[in-house]
Amino acid sequence: MNSDNEAVIAANVILLQDSVVTNLGATTDIDGFFELSNVPQGNYTLQTSYVGFASYRTSIKIEENEVDLGIIRLTPTSGVIDEVVITHKGANLFNPTKIAPTVATKYVVDPSALEKITAPTNLIEAISLVSGVQEEVACGVCFTNTISINGLPGQYTAVLIDGTPMYGNLASIYALNGLPTTMIERIEITKGPSSTIFGSEAVAGAINVITKDPSQEPLISLDIMGTSHLESFNNLSLAGTFGKFNGMVGVSHAYVGTNHDDNGDGFGDLINLDRVSAFAKLNMKRPKNRRFSLFARYYYEDRRNGVEEYVKGRNYIDLRGDDIIYGESIFTQRWEILGTYDLPTQEYFKLDYSFSGHYQDSYYGSDYYNATQYVGYTNFNWNKYIKGHGITAGLNLRYQYYDDNTLATVDSVAGNIPSHQFIPGIFIQDAWDISKKVAVLYGCRLDYFQDHGAIPAPRFNLKYKPDTWTTFRLNFGTGFRIVNLFTEDHAFITGSRQVEITEQIQPERSYNGSLNFNYVFAMGSSQGTINVDGFYTYFTNAIFPDYSNPKKIIYKNLDGFAQTRGFSINYSQQFRFPLAISLSYNMQWADQTDIDEQGNKTTGALEYSPLYSGSLVLNYTYKPWQLNFAYTGKLTGPMQLPEVFDLDPNGTPVAVARPTTSKPFSMHNIQITKDFPKLNLSIYVGVQNLFDYRQEISPLVGYNDPNTNPGFSDYFDTAYAYSPIHGREFYLGLRWKWSPVKR
Repeated sequence: MNSDNEAVIAANVILLQDSVVTNLGATTDIDGFFELSNVPQGNYTLQTSYVGFASYRTSIKIEENEVDLGIIRLTPTSGVIDEVVITHKGANLFNPTKIAPTVATKYVVDPSALEKITAPTNLIEAISLVSGVQEEVACGVCFTNTISINGLPGQYTAVLIDGTPMYGNLASIYALNGLPTTMIERIEITKGPSSTIFGSEAVAGAINVITKDPSQEPLISLDIMGTSHLESFNNLSLAGTFGKFNGMVGVSHAYVGTNHDDNGDGFGDLINLDRVSAFAKLNMKRPKNRRFSLFARYYYEDRRNGVEEYVKGRNYIDLRGDDIIYGESIFTQRWEILGTYDLPTQEYFKLDYSFSGHYQDSYYGSDYYNATQYVGYTNFNWNKYIKGHGITAGLNLRYQYYDDNTLATVDSVAGNIPSHQFIPGIFIQDAWDISKKVAVLYGCRLDYFQDHGAIPAPRFNLKYKPDTWTTFRLNFGTGFRIVNLFTEDHAFITGSRQVEITEQIQPERSYNGSLNFNYVFAMGSSQGTINVDGFYTYFTNAIFPDYSNPKKIIYKNLDGFAQTRGFSINYSQQFRFPLAISLSYNMQWADQTDIDEQGNKTTGALEYSPLYSGSLVLNYTYKPWQLNFAYTGKLTGPMQLPEVFDLDPNGTPVAVARPTTSKPFSMHNIQITKDFPKLNLSIYVGVQNLFDYRQEISPLVGYNDPNTNPGFSDYFDTAYAYSPIHGREFYLGLRWKWSPVKR
């Protein structure tokens, strides 16, 4: 089966003996089953392969009794795998993003492939080249960021680890930067509503982080990098096998401690931070490929920025909460435990579980924000294959605890009342392989919320594969989201705007349709892919912050609708020289329509949603010198911005607002990597933001009020951030991997 629990039809299965291919083989049937008969006794290696998946190998011993291998799981690769035309060994290193061969459209990113073209240090940087996916910065002081898919704000994207929802609303603001690429095997991105599988928050899509398999990792992995802005990123991991167990431990450290103010607004252009992330994973080898895995992680971050006097020499430690010298200081601690256990039963039953705690102790100027969130999740799955149908059903329970020092958890009579949410749910889906060319996936989820009752979320996906190299996918789905404003929108606490909630907030609902075309082609001795996506999403009860009043942020359910629609095109090709190219373009229109009591409609663009975006990746390897040259460029089109007003010399807002539409901009990066195969060492050097682009105007408003200290003006606002404000950056790093020689 694949990672979506769908049967893989016509996979090749062969037996090897002493690394030599035998004449014993088979192909899987429409249910994904195979059988090998009349196999002589002895020791063999069973190899399973299929286009678009990494080959699977396992050692088996044939005796008198038959061997039941249980379920074999194939992992999607991130490069183009062609079992007939192979132009380069390891060609997947140059195509870090591809379409996974599943019924639903899924993009797969391999962080190790990205190492050859850029230097991603965390999850957000690792997916920056995926068409339609971008970082969204919510504050021009502390630079909190989220992941936007197809023009929708970051809080509409669900983030999971190993298929398990891990990030509550509070954690989605800061914790995503703490997911180091050293623990990530691949990233699976599903665009469009995915609530049927992943529940609330998966309205724009879902990002599933798959952690590394310890058995496939070297004993020691080391990655060290430093930048011209005095940033340092250090990663170390150890892996090994102990009898039936294989495990991996790792630590990631980041430090930024410099102050730049090139735009002259008196505030740092670069966040200062100390960050430590430690993780461990343990797998157990069990009969019939049954799984037992346990993953744990601890994350700590000390993030700060403000005026120079605040951050210089770690003065912020004594100045937190000061009402004269402005700064923002956020201490974050987080722990996570999750795992999977396949029950030892004849039927296939699986238990997924996760528990996490998130603590934030922060000051935004003199305003104190302290919050705690616990999330517990269990999911009990049953899978069965019946005559071409892969049926999956499940029961799950999610518990969320949240407490802070704001009005969100304070009652005027009872005082502080933490929030407790118990969310039970059930789901069922059927992956039906109608033929070798046609497959459908359909199902429904039903979650129960105490305040809103039962909320269904159906889905339907169709895959048509007329030949080996061409695939069409049609996707329909719905999404829903329970809004927690004070945990997911950073704007309520930073700056001077007052929050106004005009009504009882209702769940948001979305309806999505998309069409995907994927074609793998061979041109002479080269190979490549063309991928085209079209999408449309319609929202009811949508909630987007209203910044039209300079002193307020107004929240309410939209009395109308919102919609996003667009298309994306991606072309990638691997030549024999060896040169690789990847070119993508995304065009989208995102707007909201409000209807007043008289029925009049007012339509406006969604803020921070670029009209278009694109990327270009060029990669060339000079094999005699083991040198790899890479260029990446990213284009971001105009986007709607909030209406803000600068101050005149007297501290009064001027009559004309800043531009409410940004200008297009582009970022260009170059990296050179030198490999030393005998030493298992790679040294890389690069430059980001080659042409030194910066946002033309400060992301802050009201910072220059002559009547107050910087940052404490009634007009101070941090919301005008739409592009980088720190300039060109050089970096140098090395990667070293070592394992003992097997004899």
